[in-house]
Amino acid sequence: MQNIERTTYDVLIIGAGMGGLTAGALLSKAGYSVCVLEKEPHVGGYLAGFRRKHFRFDTAIHWLNQCGEKGMAGKIFSILGKDYPIAKPQKRIRRYIGNRHDYLLTNNPEELKQQWIREYPHEAKGIERFFKAAKKIGHAFENFGSVFRTEESMTFWERMRNKLPLIKFGMAFIPHLGYSGEKGVRKGLNRYFKEQKLHDVFAADGEVIGCMVPIGWAYYGDFQSPPEGGGQVLPEWLEHIIRYYQNDIYCRAAVTQIVIENGVATGVRAMRSGKEYLLSAKYVIAACDVETLYDKMLPKETISDAFRKKLQEADMYSSSLTISIALDCPTEALGFGEELVHISNEDAGKEEHSGGDPTKSEIIILAPSLRDKTLAPEGCGTLTIFMPAYMSFKDGWMTTRDEQGNYIRNEAYKQLKQEIALLLIERVEKLMAPTLRSHILFYDVATPVTHWRYTGNKNGTMMGAKPGKKNMQNHIAHYHTPIKNLLLGGHWAELGGGVPIAVKAGTNAALLILKKENPAAFRLLADYMDDKISAEQFTSAGIFKSYPNNWVRKPTPAEKHQQRLKDQQDKDDANADDSDYE
Repeated sequence: MQNIERTTYDVLIIGAGMGGLTAGALLSKAGYSVCVLEKEPHVGGYLAGFRRKHFRFDTAIHWLNQCGEKGMAGKIFSILGKDYPIAKPQKRIRRYIGNRHDYLLTNNPEELKQQWIREYPHEAKGIERFFKAAKKIGHAFENFGSVFRTEESMTFWERMRNKLPLIKFGMAFIPHLGYSGEKGVRKGLNRYFKEQKLHDVFAADGEVIGCMVPIGWAYYGDFQSPPEGGGQVLPEWLEHIIRYYQNDIYCRAAVTQIVIENGVATGVRAMRSGKEYLLSAKYVIAACDVETLYDKMLPKETISDAFRKKLQEADMYSSSLTISIALDCPTEALGFGEELVHISNEDAGKEEHSGGDPTKSEIIILAPSLRDKTLAPEGCGTLTIFMPAYMSFKDGWMTTRDEQGNYIRNEAYKQLKQEIALLLIERVEKLMAPTLRSHILFYDVATPVTHWRYTGNKNGTMMGAKPGKKNMQNHIAHYHTPIKNLLLGGHWAELGGGVPIAVKAGTNAALLILKKENPAAFRLLADYMDDKISAEQFTSAGIFKSYPNNWVRKPTPAEKHQQRLKDQQDKDDANADDSDYE
């Protein structure tokens, strides 16, 4: 393994997820020396993915949004390089399946609306209003690409001017705020329709807004599948850009301490291959779990006990139990499509849909190899079955803890996750694919413990802290820390989750450094984020370094396998020709 030789940089970044890599790519392009430190063997965080035999699996990605040309993430990608991996628009979006319903949402939501009106004519007016409200939410998100600059980077007058577009963005959501939980969702949906069969479609949704957002996004074509090669090509592309500018990324490098001098972050201590390194920099971006940062890398007195408690009690997104399945047939042969399948149990309550009971929980299914044939060998397929789950289930999934608080996976843990996986597969067989088990070559099961081990995220959460009144009032999301020149740059810097929020966090972290170090670069990037200039104007300004757009996607395991088979066949054919000649 390569030793860390250079020890001084302009910026050190902790974590090579999408947030850390986006910040690293932007700062590299701005001309700064950057080093990204990642504790895992590969870059990507939740997008790192994994391979088994000749199959490639994404660890977290279920759909993408804001990655199109006008989307927030797409906007940032386009100024980093024109060779960025293109997310593919989806036509079939979401399939809602229950014991007594089966509906498909496409990129033309009017089709589903008209189907519901035909089936429930007595609710026609309410259905029309429901879809109209959902479309309004979708329109708000369409303009999200011009309101994603953090107010921490703004002057007083900029913050004042920024209020209007933020208010416009929020207006679509205000009528639906507060309608959450069992009674809240029922009350909120009753404003549009009282038909129980329509309520059942959203049996697993804990908020009325959650019922509407997918429909709203569908109206504006804001559902994308990962680029060819899987979700992990996004971090691989960003890694390529950082390295192109002669900057460094070290995996298997675990940061143990932020070095502080006179209240200013001046570097980090990191362990790699049993050796400790002291790395210095003017700025440190922590694109990692915030509790890990404040509890393990910084002195305890860095934040108050009151704020630490707020972080501990923040409303978080769930983690998951995820089954990654290799099939001996194409996934479509079993009746799956490109859409995300949501299976709910109309007879279960809202909390039961995420409570960990596999007989009642919501199940989400997708067919990655149907969307992207490079992920599985020819004639085979991949399927992902996902169930919301929390670390607290069965006392930490029946693990034990060591003195450092690490989860120890024992036989009880292994047996529990296998039992749950089999029950979920049985439910999918019953409702969708009767012969599923007979086509499984192998499968891998990940739990919240797994996600915690590989990402370090609190409780294995998949996305971080939820948007909402409690987290906003407690100022959970923040970029600036009490330590000067130490910034957050991952999911904890923002409320929300997914690739767009990670890109947003990384971009804003880079922007805050540019504000102090390079006013011209700061102003250019800020104007671009505010939609005042185009990508062409940004590039032609010549302030950020040029890039040759020379990234080439590496073949997937399936593609490598197919090429080896072809090469062997060509060799055999050549030998046969020689034999005939003799």
